[in-house]
Amino acid sequence: MRQATTTTPGGHVLSTQGRLGRRLIQLYGGLALYGASSALLVEAGLGLEPWNVLHQGLAELTGLTIGVMSIVVGAAVLLLWIPLRQRPGIGTVSNVFVVGIAMDGTLALLPEAHSLAVRIPLLLAGVVLNGAATGLYISAGLGPGPRDGLMTGLHRRTGRSVRLMRTGIEVAVVVTGFALGGNVNVGTLLYALSIGPLAQLFLRVFVVPSASEGSAVVASGTPERVILRP
Repeated sequence: MRQATTTTPGGHVLSTQGRLGRRLIQLYGGLALYGASSALLVEAGLGLEPWNVLHQGLAELTGLTIGVMSIVVGAAVLLLWIPLRQRPGIGTVSNVFVVGIAMDGTLALLPEAHSLAVRIPLLLAGVVLNGAATGLYISAGLGPGPRDGLMTGLHRRTGRSVRLMRTGIEVAVVVTGFALGGNVNVGTLLYALSIGPLAQLFLRVFVVPSASEGSAVVASGTPERVILRP
């Protein structure tokens, strides 16, 4: 019998025949961990990942929390899927809400970090855990994040490369977020350089095996082409 698979924009072929229970646990665990790890980056105050630069800038502008702005922006981006004829999965819709809620919840629990002796470990932990979260939710194979779907939808409609679309979108959100007051710093550069290899590593760790075969990931894309934002 032919194995059912799904392919990520990074070129990874994932099994969709793994046990649904495990896949749901990976999806929601990954999304919650993504939000929590993003909160560590916020608390470190040494630079955020591109989309959260925008979310933080909008939060400064509106007075809303960064988690709420993540939800609002995610929902707005999801609406852009309609003209691009993208089809969301349960993971796509869940992504919009779970990441923002987990981010705000974690920020509410974290004590303030003032010294670099605390902020640097927070930054490093946030980046590594973000990579683990990316591997968890992508390998569940239940739908890409809304921002990733925007990237791949534009790729299909324009014929331009995924890398070009991703770079153009992320440069735009970083510049906009920075202009609004979002935090761009050394952590932003560290995240950009390390998240691809980390996501690739954790995709292999967390891949859901099919019912009939063991491992089901084929890493045909390079690390930097892995989906980087839920």
